[in-house]
Amino acid sequence: MSADTPSRPLLVISAHAGDFVWRAAGAIALAAERGDRAKVVCLSFGERGESAKAWREGRGLEEIKGIRRGEAEAAAAELGAEIEFLDAGDYPLAETPELVDRLVRVYRDFEPAVVLTHTLADPYNGDHPAAARMALQARVLAQAIGYDAPGEPLGAPPVFFFEPHQPEQCDFRPDVLLDITPVFERKRKAMERLPAQQHMWDYYTDLAKRRGVQLKRNAGPNLGLPHSTMAEAYVRLYPQTTGVLA
Repeated sequence: MSADTPSRPLLVISAHAGDFVWRAAGAIALAAERGDRAKVVCLSFGERGESAKAWREGRGLEEIKGIRRGEAEAAAAELGAEIEFLDAGDYPLAETPELVDRLVRVYRDFEPAVVLTHTLADPYNGDHPAAARMALQARVLAQAIGYDAPGEPLGAPPVFFFEPHQPEQCDFRPDVLLDITPVFERKRKAMERLPAQQHMWDYYTDLAKRRGVQLKRNAGPNLGLPHSTMAEAYVRLYPQTTGVLA
């Protein structure tokens, strides 16, 4: 990124330690390659609900947290992202004023230009919409000049919901397809840093291929897109503001 190009920090709010990798690793890697800061906030380690293998091996809670922390840190390093863990617990992830306040402080300190988080509907995992609700509430509070937290009031960064595991059941209809072809190998390596959920590696590789086909279909002809285009799908929450329709 040149000195004349404004920085566009990317903030990803993830319910569990692996969610950001499956759903948004491409966006994170693209931001890092542009020279923008990318930060992941994991509200929990996914220690209770998404670490079945470790529980079956007889490992204890704190050991499992340590395993998941190490995996997520390694994945974030593959993508070039910072990572922070709030250790709020999962299954259930409780929505509390204290946790929202911690997120407000993250917003004020990091000053994101773009925010990625979960969808507001997911009948398979209540932690995901809980994380989204808190991410949105904290964004609004961080904008309020009278809210008691360090830093300046936040602007209005756009929010994008990343794709849930079973989109049809979550009312997920993507309106943004992000070309992650140049960084997909980094995403794959990051996924492979999460052996606790190895069954997800091929699923999200195949999903990226399918979304890549849809991207090409919507991009118009003769754009020179590679046959193996890979993509991630998002839904934009707030309206785009622009002077030019494109």
